[in-house]
Amino acid sequence: EVQLVESGGGSVQAGGSLRLSCAASGYTYSISRYCMGWFRQAPGKEREGVAGIISSTSTTVYADSVQGRFTISRDNAKNTLYLQMNSLKPEDTAMYYCAADSPPCGRAHRSLDMGVFPYWGQGTQVTVSS
Repeated sequence: EVQLVESGGGSVQAGGSLRLSCAASGYTYSISRYCMGWFRQAPGKEREGVAGIISSTSTTVYADSVQGRFTISRDNAKNTLYLQMNSLKPEDTAMYYCAADSPPCGRAHRSLDMGVFPYWGQGTQVTVSS
């Protein structure tokens, strides 16, 4: 069974940067074939999709709110997914979760539909102060 463990969260001031990591294990296929994404949930708000890396072509998708500031990537050799977050804003404060699904990846994955991702990590907290 796929297991995901996030790390790299912390507290930073607005304008700062953080890099989140998601270590994956238990994959049946190469990690490069999996649909993977980052989601976040702020207090009192619904969980939302932040960024995704979809299929072996490594197509990336981003929420409008993070486009140009966040970059999703993965290291297939290390079975690790990353989220580089730059120019952080207080509204980026949330618990960040890594999620994955087995191939094939489809439109729902590209839309960062939480319902199609069965594997989730426990989350890592990101706090951005003004």
